[in-house]
Amino acid sequence: MLRTVRIFFWIAVVFTALMQVWDEYQGLQWRKPLHVALYRVSADASMDVDAYMATLNEKDFEVIGQYFSREALRYHLPLHRPIVFHLGPTIKEIPPAPPALNANRLDIILWSLKFRWYAWQHQPSLGVPIDIKLYLLYHDVKTNTRLLHSTALQKGRIGRVNLFAAPAQHAGNTVVIAHELLHTLSATDKYDLNTNAPLLPQGYAEPYMRPLYPQKKAEIMAGKIPLSANRARMARNLDETIIGRPTSREIGWAR
Repeated sequence: MLRTVRIFFWIAVVFTALMQVWDEYQGLQWRKPLHVALYRVSADASMDVDAYMATLNEKDFEVIGQYFSREALRYHLPLHRPIVFHLGPTIKEIPPAPPALNANRLDIILWSLKFRWYAWQHQPSLGVPIDIKLYLLYHDVKTNTRLLHSTALQKGRIGRVNLFAAPAQHAGNTVVIAHELLHTLSATDKYDLNTNAPLLPQGYAEPYMRPLYPQKKAEIMAGKIPLSANRARMARNLDETIIGRPTSREIGWAR
């Protein structure tokens, strides 16, 4: 009996994994829009953060949907609105923090499982089937001058996004949200992990422009506009970024 239970358990595990792989493959075929849930989370238990989150509505994130529509048009994607955003209710519990950059593989796997379990437990219904879940962790600008790196998983299509809770930071926040969303769709970082400098050519919006500097825009997966060979600045808003061809290939927009 115990042997039979084990066999059925592993069949269920394999079947679930195969279904997830199939869903991820279908999503990157872009036959229909992907629906993204945005769940707000207070990272600081601050009244100021709670007050700021209460001011946000779905229209505040429309600029991200418009950005993906504009970029999709450049790659002749046959979808007017490839990504649709839905603002969900606030969530009180903070998702598990990722391990340190030098963590071993086991720690990373355990965190991944914890995060996916958290997402399974915290996915309030929004009336439509959700393809991607992003947990927006808002931080008080009075006590945080810099934020830790955000992170997202392709498996499970979930993201943990660190943001500033201030109107003046909203445009920059949208860049971070778009960047992490693309990670859930298989896009990779296009910057040097040690220096954070954009990689040439894949991290440049116009890698073959002459003269090469200064660049006018940032590649979204690099996040910075190269101004010279050793100087770059963060993109202030989505209008200062593009989805470059290497990223477009990774997410299935180009061949």
